[in-house]
Amino acid sequence: MKLSTAKHFLSCTAKPLVAFCLLLGICQSSIAEQSNPALQPVRIGGSSTVHPMLERAIREYRQAYPDETGSPIQLTEEGTSGGFRRFCQGQLLIAAASRPINSKEIQNCRAKRVQFIELPIAFDAITVVVNSHNTWAQLVTTRELARLWGRQAQGRINRWRLVNIDWPDRPLRLCAPGRDSGTYDMFNKAINGDPTNARQDVIASEDDMTLVKCVASDVNAIGYFGYSYYYTNRDRLKALSVVGPRGPVAPSAQTVQNESYRPLSRPLFLYVNDASLLQNEAGRRFLIWTLRHGLRISEEVGLITLPDSTYRLAETKLYRRVLGSAFGGDMAVGAGVSETLRRSLESIKRPQFR
Repeated sequence: MKLSTAKHFLSCTAKPLVAFCLLLGICQSSIAEQSNPALQPVRIGGSSTVHPMLERAIREYRQAYPDETGSPIQLTEEGTSGGFRRFCQGQLLIAAASRPINSKEIQNCRAKRVQFIELPIAFDAITVVVNSHNTWAQLVTTRELARLWGRQAQGRINRWRLVNIDWPDRPLRLCAPGRDSGTYDMFNKAINGDPTNARQDVIASEDDMTLVKCVASDVNAIGYFGYSYYYTNRDRLKALSVVGPRGPVAPSAQTVQNESYRPLSRPLFLYVNDASLLQNEAGRRFLIWTLRHGLRISEEVGLITLPDSTYRLAETKLYRRVLGSAFGGDMAVGAGVSETLRRSLESIKRPQFR
């Protein structure tokens, strides 16, 4: 992957934290003069897929700075769509998202005068899983996934043999993200052509651990969720290879990074309320610390890392306050690493952001 065009922009990330403070018009001396600053809470919410990374980042940040006083960091998990609703109402400093912000959400933010910075944080493979004792399913085609999960399957496709004639005549138990989940949106757009084209006669939850338990407890179950939840529970689950444009491909860090796992790969993001960040010293410190440790933390929790230079690119976007989405409300189904970086670079190169 070529990132030579980003060298000019990435070079500024070597600047220390003071550069960010100066850019915002807040020098370190003025901060130091506030012995007990009345800081606002750092409110973060949204994606369950990104949640483990943020949970780890918060824990390690507190361990790194045990004597730091200030406002609490509050992390909630309500799904990407639920997080964006709160974010566009001005209730969150940071929204974690497992898909790009969509056109309606952009309009909602604009109506409330919420301007934001979009930061790529990791990649993910939406993973189709079965129980570890399932002996018949090894791979699944995108057509079979559509036959199983589309709206037309509701009340009709309820046995394994109805999905694939070579599979046994056994009952199906379906475990799927709820409608506030970005995983729900991305999966149904990629497989069924529309984020809302999905059957509802399933066990649904925005909590991915609920879905893990749903599949792990029943040999007849099948589900889908973020790769990290499969990876950390792979002793109880089996991931199916997905037959896409390049034939059957298993989800993994390598197949996402080489862009062969299509169409169920996707970028993950943090969205930051620009105006609120200007007023939230603790939020700035935590966000910069998270970006600078993003590669290691995302890898440790089972997310698929971006190149190290991309985390520096995210810092650059933060320093320069590059507002808006590089995706323009597009769902970006199957967007690979290179496409995501290309769009992010273009947003920095636009004259209005220089």
